[in-house]
Amino acid sequence: MNNNSPMADSSAAAVSAGVPTPAFSPLYQQIKGLILQSLQSGEWKPAESIPSEMELAARYRVSQGTVRKAIDELASDHLLVRRQGKGTFVATHAEDHVQYRFLKLMPDRGDLDSEGPAQRDIVDCKRSRANADIARALALRTGDAVLQVRRVLSFGNTPTILEDLWLPAAPFKGLTAERLADYHGPMYALFETEFGVRMVRADEKIRAVLPDATQSQLLKVSPSTPLLSVERVAYTYKDTPMELRRGFYSTENHHYRNALS
Repeated sequence: MNNNSPMADSSAAAVSAGVPTPAFSPLYQQIKGLILQSLQSGEWKPAESIPSEMELAARYRVSQGTVRKAIDELASDHLLVRRQGKGTFVATHAEDHVQYRFLKLMPDRGDLDSEGPAQRDIVDCKRSRANADIARALALRTGDAVLQVRRVLSFGNTPTILEDLWLPAAPFKGLTAERLADYHGPMYALFETEFGVRMVRADEKIRAVLPDATQSQLLKVSPSTPLLSVERVAYTYKDTPMELRRGFYSTENHHYRNALS
């Protein structure tokens, strides 16, 4: 870029004004990164509206088209939500379409709405030390403090999902079994609203397994019943791992569904 170009002049003015500006192309990706920084810092909180495209274009000294392209990508990533005639809002795990984003187990008949919310039984919530596998998944050191949660999700009074979760202890200080049991929304919404941790993406590994004795007992299935083992690492902003979750899914009345695009 020529140093005498309007973009160079506007970028210099923005820097002198204390407003961060993109440093290299593609420009819309840089704007996306700057908006992500504001989301991560909490400048715009979940369910709140962000500034208009015009305001953001003025803030970053770029065109509205560049801002629109950045916002489109963030909406595709489920981090922002466009609402016709109202503006653009920070996505929240309290919204239905976001609640179900990480839940891929569907009933064989009907849908999640007709099935109703899961009944949740918190079996355990305790502080422990990360072994090598857990530490590796959560980018911790072996022996670092973690919170370990075990819960059973039932649909129609039938135990369907057994989950073991490990969370880094520091960001979730104060999380207890009672707090989990008293919260009636999605777990990720609790993490978001009470601990300021927003899960933005996840990686999963799926395999078929046979349950051990404890899993058989909690899911009320025989030891010969195959289960889906779903291991998930969930990340917050900047690809920081914040949860390791190992779920065991009974598929007697459900199936795992993932829409590919």
